[in-house]
Amino acid sequence: MIPRPVIAILAVVAAALVVPLAAPMVTPAWADYTAGERAAARGDYATAAREWRPAAEAGDTRAQFGLATLYAAGKGVARDDAEALRWYRKAAVAGHVEARYLLGLYLDEGRGVAADSREAVRWYRLAAEAGHAGAQNALGTALAEGRGVARNPAEAARWYRRAAEAGDARGQFNLANALDQGRGVARDPAQALRWTHAAAEQGLAQAQYNLGVAYKTGAGVPADPSLAVRWYRAAAAQGLAKAQYDLGAALANGAGVARDPAAAARWYRAAAEQGMASAAYNLALLYDFGQGLPVDKARAARWYRQAAEQGHAKAQNNLGLLYENGNGIPKDYVLAFKFFRSSARQDNPQAQYNLARFYYFGRGTNRDFINAVRYYEKAANNGDAEAQFSLGIMYDRGEGVSRDLDKARLWYRRAAEKGVEGARRRLDELE
Repeated sequence: MIPRPVIAILAVVAAALVVPLAAPMVTPAWADYTAGERAAARGDYATAAREWRPAAEAGDTRAQFGLATLYAAGKGVARDDAEALRWYRKAAVAGHVEARYLLGLYLDEGRGVAADSREAVRWYRLAAEAGHAGAQNALGTALAEGRGVARNPAEAARWYRRAAEAGDARGQFNLANALDQGRGVARDPAQALRWTHAAAEQGLAQAQYNLGVAYKTGAGVPADPSLAVRWYRAAAAQGLAKAQYDLGAALANGAGVARDPAAAARWYRAAAEQGMASAAYNLALLYDFGQGLPVDKARAARWYRQAAEQGHAKAQNNLGLLYENGNGIPKDYVLAFKFFRSSARQDNPQAQYNLARFYYFGRGTNRDFINAVRYYEKAANNGDAEAQFSLGIMYDRGEGVSRDLDKARLWYRRAAEKGVEGARRRLDELE
C-alpha cells in the first residue's frame, strides 16, 4: 500500500521533495535535483530519473526520495520494488521523514524485501515522532494489532488521535473505530461518529460507507434513508463493493431514493464483479423474476452460478430450479440435484424440500424414500409448508417410514394452517 507515490506521484514530489532538509547550496547535485523536479512536473519522468540519479548518488536526500518514488510507480524507469526500497532507505537513514514512513510500509508489506514488521515499526515511530500523520496512523495500527510490537490499544489510540487531529483520514477512521468499540479509550459513540464524518468528508470510502450505515439504522443519528444513500453513493463511486451492494438494495427497494431497478442492477453488477456473492444473487433475482428488468433466465443462471460457487445457499437452490426446469440453461437433473444438496446442507428449507422431491422421484439420483423423508422433515421443521404437507403424505402412505396417521394429521394440520389446500382436504378426509 503505497498510495501517494503510486496513485499521485506528482503530488508527492511537490509536497514532499521541494523542501530540503537543510539550506541548499548551488552545487551540481542541486542543479540535477531541480532539473529533475522540472522534468517530473511536466511528466517527463525518464528525464527526471536521469537528472536525479547522480544527485541521489551524491547524497541529495530529495533526489533519493524522488528516484525511489519513480521506481515505486514505474514512471520513467521499470517498476522495481527492490530499487525503490534501496533509495527510500538511503533517504530515510539521512532523515527524510516521508521516506521513513514509506520505508516502514515497504518493510511491513514485504515489498522488495522479506517482510519485517518489527523493523517497519522502528521507521514508523521515527516518522511519527517527527509529526508524520500517515506514520502516526500506521504506528497506531501496528500497536492495535500487535504487529511488530507488543499489542497496546491505549497507545494505539493515542497515535490514532494525533494522526486524526493532524487531518489524516485513516487516522480519523481508526480513532472513530476505537471510540466506538472502547478499544484503548473510553467508549464514546458520539465522538466516534464525529471522526467518522470527518474521514468521510475527506473521501475515505470505508468511512463514507459506515456513515451510510449509521444513517440507515439510526445509530447515533436520526435515521435518514436519503442521507444513507448519499454516503453509500460516495463510497460506491470509489469502488467499495459493500457500498455498491447497499446502494443497489436502496435503489431496488426505493429506500431513500426513487425506485430504479435498472440502476440497482448496475450497482449489483459492480459489486458482483468484485466477487460479492450477495450482489450476484440479487442481480440474478432481478433477471429471474423480471423485477423492473426484462426476464432473462440465462443471465439469471450466470449470476446465480457465480454466487452458488461461492457457497451462497439461496443462489444454489435457485440455480438448481433453473437446471430442473431447463430455464435459461439446458435441463440437467444431476446438476439440479447437486445444487439442491449443497444448499440443503446449509439448512436452506426450500432446498431441503427440493432435495427431498428429487429423492422421492429419483431425479438426478436413485429413488430413495428414506432420504426423502429425512429432508422433508428437515424442511418441515424449518417451517416449509409444502414440506410439511409432503411429510404428512409420507406418514399417511408409509413411504420411507412406518405408516402413522397421527403424525400424518400433525403435519397436515401444520401445512393447512399455512394455507395448503391439499393438506386441508386430506385432513378433513382423515377426520
